[in-house]
Amino acid sequence: MAMETDNAGIGNRRRGGHRQGRRRKPMSEINVTPFVDVMLVLLIIFMVAAPLLTVGVPIELPETEANALNSETQPITVSVNEAGEIYLQETVIPLDEVVPKLQAIATTGYQERIYVRGDRNADYGTVMKVMARISSAGYKNLGLVTLQEQDG
Repeated sequence: MAMETDNAGIGNRRRGGHRQGRRRKPMSEINVTPFVDVMLVLLIIFMVAAPLLTVGVPIELPETEANALNSETQPITVSVNEAGEIYLQETVIPLDEVVPKLQAIATTGYQERIYVRGDRNADYGTVMKVMARISSAGYKNLGLVTLQEQDG
Protein backbone atom coordinates (compact mmCIF):
# COMPACT_ATOMS: atom_id res chain seq x y z
CA MET A 1 0.00 0.00 0.00
CA ALA A 2 2.82 2.30 0.72
CA MET A 3 4.01 1.85 -2.79
CA GLU A 4 0.66 2.87 -4.18
CA THR A 5 0.70 6.01 -2.10
CA ASP A 6 4.11 7.00 -3.38
CA ASN A 7 3.08 6.44 -7.00
CA ALA A 8 -0.06 8.40 -6.45
CA GLY A 9 1.92 11.25 -4.94
CA ILE A 10 4.36 11.31 -7.86
CA GLY A 11 1.52 11.23 -10.35
CA ASN A 12 -0.20 14.12 -8.65
CA ARG A 13 2.93 16.23 -8.81
CA ARG A 14 3.26 15.62 -12.52
CA ARG A 15 -0.34 16.60 -13.19
CA GLY A 16 -0.14 19.66 -11.02
CA GLY A 17 -1.02 18.06 -7.73
CA HIS A 18 -4.38 18.39 -6.10
CA ARG A 19 -4.77 21.95 -7.41
CA GLN A 20 -6.00 20.70 -10.77
CA GLY A 21 -9.38 19.91 -9.31
CA ARG A 22 -9.77 23.55 -8.26
CA ARG A 23 -9.01 25.01 -11.68
CA ARG A 24 -11.99 26.33 -13.55
CA LYS A 25 -12.71 24.84 -16.89
CA PRO A 26 -13.20 27.20 -19.85
CA MET A 27 -16.83 28.22 -20.17
CA SER A 28 -18.35 26.89 -23.37
CA GLU A 29 -21.58 28.90 -23.16
CA ILE A 30 -22.25 32.01 -25.23
CA ASN A 31 -23.26 35.12 -23.35
CA VAL A 32 -26.22 36.48 -25.36
CA THR A 33 -26.92 39.51 -23.18
CA PRO A 34 -24.79 41.94 -25.27
CA PHE A 35 -26.33 40.53 -28.44
CA VAL A 36 -29.85 41.13 -27.12
CA ASP A 37 -28.91 44.67 -26.08
CA VAL A 38 -27.62 45.48 -29.55
CA MET A 39 -30.74 44.00 -31.17
CA LEU A 40 -33.03 46.08 -28.95
CA VAL A 41 -31.13 49.26 -29.80
CA LEU A 42 -31.36 48.46 -33.53
CA LEU A 43 -35.08 47.73 -33.19
CA ILE A 44 -35.68 51.10 -31.55
CA ILE A 45 -33.63 52.90 -34.22
CA PHE A 46 -35.60 51.25 -37.04
CA MET A 47 -38.94 51.92 -35.31
CA VAL A 48 -38.08 55.61 -35.09
CA ALA A 49 -36.58 55.85 -38.59
CA ALA A 50 -39.25 53.89 -40.52
CA PRO A 51 -41.97 56.59 -40.44
CA LEU A 52 -39.43 59.13 -41.70
CA LEU A 53 -38.79 57.05 -44.82
CA THR A 54 -42.36 57.22 -46.14
CA VAL A 55 -43.12 59.46 -49.10
CA GLY A 56 -45.72 62.20 -48.85
CA VAL A 57 -47.54 61.23 -52.08
CA PRO A 58 -48.31 57.52 -52.54
CA ILE A 59 -47.20 56.69 -56.09
CA GLU A 60 -46.53 53.58 -58.10
CA LEU A 61 -44.18 53.40 -61.05
CA PRO A 62 -45.43 52.20 -64.44
CA GLU A 63 -45.51 48.42 -64.75
CA THR A 64 -45.23 47.05 -61.25
CA GLU A 65 -45.85 43.69 -59.64
CA ALA A 66 -48.50 45.17 -57.33
CA ASN A 67 -51.86 43.46 -57.19
CA ALA A 68 -54.98 45.20 -58.44
CA LEU A 69 -57.10 47.00 -55.86
CA ASN A 70 -60.56 45.61 -55.19
CA SER A 71 -63.17 48.30 -54.84
CA GLU A 72 -66.93 48.48 -54.85
CA THR A 73 -67.25 52.02 -56.20
CA GLN A 74 -65.71 53.49 -59.31
CA PRO A 75 -63.05 56.11 -58.58
CA ILE A 76 -62.76 59.36 -60.48
CA THR A 77 -60.01 59.09 -63.09
CA VAL A 78 -57.84 61.98 -64.25
CA SER A 79 -55.54 61.12 -67.17
CA VAL A 80 -52.60 62.88 -68.79
CA ASN A 81 -51.66 61.73 -72.29
CA GLU A 82 -48.31 61.96 -74.07
CA ALA A 83 -49.20 65.37 -75.56
CA GLY A 84 -49.92 66.79 -72.08
CA GLU A 85 -53.71 66.92 -72.49
CA ILE A 86 -55.68 66.40 -69.27
CA TYR A 87 -58.80 64.24 -69.23
CA LEU A 88 -61.40 64.03 -66.46
CA GLN A 89 -62.93 60.59 -67.01
CA GLU A 90 -63.04 60.84 -70.88
CA THR A 91 -63.47 64.60 -71.33
CA VAL A 92 -60.56 66.93 -72.18
CA ILE A 93 -60.29 69.83 -69.69
CA PRO A 94 -57.70 72.56 -69.02
CA LEU A 95 -55.53 72.39 -65.89
CA ASP A 96 -57.37 75.29 -64.25
CA GLU A 97 -60.72 73.46 -64.40
CA VAL A 98 -59.57 70.19 -62.82
CA VAL A 99 -60.48 71.08 -59.21
CA PRO A 100 -63.86 72.78 -59.91
CA LYS A 101 -65.00 69.86 -62.08
CA LEU A 102 -63.84 67.35 -59.42
CA GLN A 103 -65.84 69.22 -56.78
CA ALA A 104 -68.90 69.10 -59.04
CA ILE A 105 -68.78 65.33 -59.60
CA ALA A 106 -67.35 64.08 -56.27
CA THR A 107 -70.17 62.28 -54.45
CA THR A 108 -68.32 61.70 -51.15
CA GLY A 109 -66.64 65.12 -50.99
CA TYR A 110 -62.95 65.21 -50.13
CA GLN A 111 -62.93 61.47 -49.32
CA GLU A 112 -63.53 60.62 -52.99
CA ARG A 113 -60.96 58.24 -54.49
CA ILE A 114 -59.14 59.90 -57.37
CA TYR A 115 -56.75 58.01 -59.63
CA VAL A 116 -54.26 59.87 -61.80
CA ARG A 117 -53.20 58.03 -64.94
CA GLY A 118 -50.08 59.35 -66.66
CA ASP A 119 -48.81 58.07 -69.97
CA ARG A 120 -45.32 56.63 -69.60
CA ASN A 121 -44.08 59.22 -72.13
CA ALA A 122 -46.04 62.11 -70.60
CA ASP A 123 -44.19 65.06 -69.11
CA TYR A 124 -43.54 64.29 -65.44
CA GLY A 125 -44.05 67.94 -64.53
CA THR A 126 -47.56 67.98 -66.01
CA VAL A 127 -48.58 64.87 -64.07
CA MET A 128 -47.19 66.39 -60.87
CA LYS A 129 -49.01 69.70 -61.49
CA VAL A 130 -52.30 67.82 -61.80
CA MET A 131 -51.62 65.85 -58.60
CA ALA A 132 -50.56 69.00 -56.74
CA ARG A 133 -53.74 70.85 -57.71
CA ILE A 134 -55.94 67.95 -56.62
CA SER A 135 -54.03 67.46 -53.36
CA SER A 136 -54.00 71.16 -52.48
CA ALA A 137 -57.77 71.30 -53.04
CA GLY A 138 -58.13 68.93 -50.06
CA TYR A 139 -58.55 65.52 -51.68
CA LYS A 140 -56.59 62.99 -49.61
CA ASN A 141 -57.47 59.72 -51.36
CA LEU A 142 -55.19 60.23 -54.38
CA GLY A 143 -53.07 57.69 -56.21
CA LEU A 144 -51.33 56.86 -59.48
CA VAL A 145 -52.50 54.05 -61.71
CA THR A 146 -49.98 51.61 -63.22
CA LEU A 147 -50.07 48.53 -65.35
CA GLN A 148 -49.17 45.19 -63.87
CA GLU A 149 -45.71 44.09 -64.95
CA GLN A 150 -45.75 41.36 -67.58
CA ASP A 151 -43.38 38.41 -67.12
CA GLY A 152 -41.12 37.72 -70.07
